[in-house]
Amino acid sequence: MNAINQPIHFEHHSSNFNRLRGRLEHQVGRAIGDFNMIEEGDVIMVCMSGGKDSYTLLEILRALQKRAPIDFRLIAMNLDQKQPGFPEQVLPDYFKSIGVEYRIETQDTYSIVKEKIPEGKTTCSLCSRLRRGIIYRVAGELGANKIALGHHRDDMIETLFLNMFFGGKLKSMPPKLVTDKGEHVVIRPLAYCAEKDIARFARGMEFPIIPCNLCGAQENLQRQNIKNMLAEWEHQYPGRSQTIFTAMQNAKPSHLLDSNMFDFKNIKVGDMVDEGDVAFDV
Repeated sequence: MNAINQPIHFEHHSSNFNRLRGRLEHQVGRAIGDFNMIEEGDVIMVCMSGGKDSYTLLEILRALQKRAPIDFRLIAMNLDQKQPGFPEQVLPDYFKSIGVEYRIETQDTYSIVKEKIPEGKTTCSLCSRLRRGIIYRVAGELGANKIALGHHRDDMIETLFLNMFFGGKLKSMPPKLVTDKGEHVVIRPLAYCAEKDIARFARGMEFPIIPCNLCGAQENLQRQNIKNMLAEWEHQYPGRSQTIFTAMQNAKPSHLLDSNMFDFKNIKVGDMVDEGDVAFDV
């Protein structure tokens, strides 16, 4: 692994790696354009967990920032949750090595989660709520109007199935949303990026990855079960994940059951509906 205080020289990477980098930059740029994620004068707080996704997010945003036709500011932010053994100098040293503005916020959410959640139970829900509140507060203190998160395409697909199987809702992670108080916009620039590509990029960059030890692996989490299911599907039918993701971008309310999205009650002879009964031709 590269020493984190040494800059990485991209000329040493292979042509395959450079193509991978180019693909990720293109996909992030396309997502930013499709959803108008970044605008002139934005101050974007990039949430950094120390995992492969957030490192990749920051690296790609910094690369795009250098050649973007607009000016925007990036601030890397890490929440040190006081997990036992957390290597607290890894991220500050990394941020200094690449010359990015940053903020380390220290809050002992670890003790709160351990106190409230019985041993062996899933900690993710409470941890996420605590972390989200801190992130929004820090964004306000930094004057950031945008908050960038490292969720990728596969996270969005997994969330879709989690909501269907366990929540009874047809929804996923949006690429862009306004926080409940209306004070910030949350963006997910990695929305079009596949996890396998991010993992390859992170290995090539030799990022100093920090594992999450708050919850451990928790292999029985329903998200992990969904991930395993999708991996098996992808193994049997290569390309299925991308097909599912494409479907998420082509919703047809007239061919679902939500009366709040489509006026089924008042439809009558002569009304034209997109795709009509073509749905039955399959």
